[in-house]
Amino acid sequence: MDYKTSGVDIEAGYKSVELMKNHVKATMRPEVLGNIGGFAGAFDLAAIKDMEEPVLLSGTDGCGTKVKLAFLMDKHDTIGIDAVAMCVNDIACSGGEPLFFLDYIACGKNYPEKIASIVSGVAQGCIQSEAALVGGETAEHPGLMPEDEYDLAGFAVGVVERKEMITGEHIKDGDVIIGIASSGVHSNGFSLVRKVFEMTEESLNTYYDALGRTLGEALLEPTRIYVKGLKAVKNAGVTVKGCSHITGGGFYENIPRMLPEGVHAVIYKDSYEVPAIFKLLAKEGDIAEEMMYNTFNMGIGMMVVVDPADVDKTREAFESVGDQTFVVGEIKAGEKGVTLC
Repeated sequence: MDYKTSGVDIEAGYKSVELMKNHVKATMRPEVLGNIGGFAGAFDLAAIKDMEEPVLLSGTDGCGTKVKLAFLMDKHDTIGIDAVAMCVNDIACSGGEPLFFLDYIACGKNYPEKIASIVSGVAQGCIQSEAALVGGETAEHPGLMPEDEYDLAGFAVGVVERKEMITGEHIKDGDVIIGIASSGVHSNGFSLVRKVFEMTEESLNTYYDALGRTLGEALLEPTRIYVKGLKAVKNAGVTVKGCSHITGGGFYENIPRMLPEGVHAVIYKDSYEVPAIFKLLAKEGDIAEEMMYNTFNMGIGMMVVVDPADVDKTREAFESVGDQTFVVGEIKAGEKGVTLC
């Protein structure tokens, strides 16, 4: 009896590390110390000494049951982008710059090529957010998970000057809410998605004219990363007063999180065209409109609040890095909360 016969293949683990090394290397920043394979990821914080009041920001998240689609479609090279996006978007939402990222993959059996494919997506997400992939863990769990399944989660650390943190405290009556387009469903609401659509290879490979691609391609589209857009806004000299990452809980849960007491967000549903994937979900699942906005991002992955004088400059900055924007609402005096009309 040995470890391999019990279900854990150490040699496969070594091969996974070798296959992923080039992907990890592509994410390196000058501050990274050492190479992949050490006991800890090391990141030099010397640059922080030049900041007035540096604040470290952290975020951790996973991809939820979206990984089920990756299994069914046998496509594993984009799910890692989702894992990174869910963490770094939260850091950027507070005004921070993501510095480094670590991933955790739990699998029933270590198939090195599949693990390397997953990590290639993680690396791509890190490149998009300019964060270094400094380490991670692949844990083989025979008997706990089916051999062909895995789960993926991540952890990110960023930094921001305290005075530049986006806290929402200065949001006031008359401010404008700008929505930044999502790339699709992102990584939330998939437990409901999987009830609406039959999760079979045939169903996911069905082409829909309204989507312009197959259902599986639309649903597996990776989460958009907004780090560069928010950085462009900052570099344009705009003060973002509030920021909301529209994740689980949709509009109703996430928009109030950026508001101080005494102001109310009003969102105009006709201010942009809701993407076809959400219309299809609502129709096929007979889902009430309120539930749609309480579950999904509905085509808006992030919202920012700015002074009316900064609207054009903000939109131009986001669009300079490829983000699509809409003026989706305004701030009014009143009880903290959100109204969709």
